[in-house]
Amino acid sequence: MARPLYKRVLLKISGEAIAGKGNEVLAFDVIGRICDVLRRCLDEGVEIGIVIGGGNIWRGAKDGADKMDRTRADHMGMLATAINCLALADVLESRGVEVRVQTAIEMRPFAEPYVRLRAIAHLDRGKVVVFGCGTGNPFFSTDTAAVLRGAEIGADIVLLAKNVDGVYDDDPRINPDAQKYDELSPGDFLRDNLAAMDATAASLSRDNHIPVLLFALSDPENIYRAVMGEKVGTLVR
Repeated sequence: MARPLYKRVLLKISGEAIAGKGNEVLAFDVIGRICDVLRRCLDEGVEIGIVIGGGNIWRGAKDGADKMDRTRADHMGMLATAINCLALADVLESRGVEVRVQTAIEMRPFAEPYVRLRAIAHLDRGKVVVFGCGTGNPFFSTDTAAVLRGAEIGADIVLLAKNVDGVYDDDPRINPDAQKYDELSPGDFLRDNLAAMDATAASLSRDNHIPVLLFALSDPENIYRAVMGEKVGTLVR
């Protein structure tokens, strides 16, 4: 019987991936499918930490550009991620999964404050830990938060579940001849100015020797395939 390739993972889910196709902020059918796969991974013995973006509600740098102070816009984005964390936790709990939400900005009535050793203790006991509010600092993306939390909890890999199925040498939505990478180094990613994750996240991955796998969340089964070591997306290591 196949065993998971990774014991502990940090999964990053983009906010856009859990939004409905219309004006629906949270598509609970999509979240449910993701949670079903996460339950299967837990049943295989995988320990899971999760970082969620907030783009389905508010994208600080984009939505606040030239309209408001960037720091305040990013603070609003942190609140958006907290909303998504609570939604995901609720759906996981409905499937019998023990969950703890930890936030980088304290909001004790809703979640635990982020404490690294407490997060690790939860993971050791088989609980899913959902990390909200990014790094707790403006000017940093949730991609960077995912690699940071992955480093802090000792994850074997960071799984970046995106709207695209990997890293390309050009934008595949514009250039039909864009070529997809199966694997590349963080240095090559930075040198070629690729845009599938931000440069700070790539630098953090390189400096801390944490592999990052980028793949499409359009099929949530890709999460299970990734933890089992099947070939999906693009591996940056």
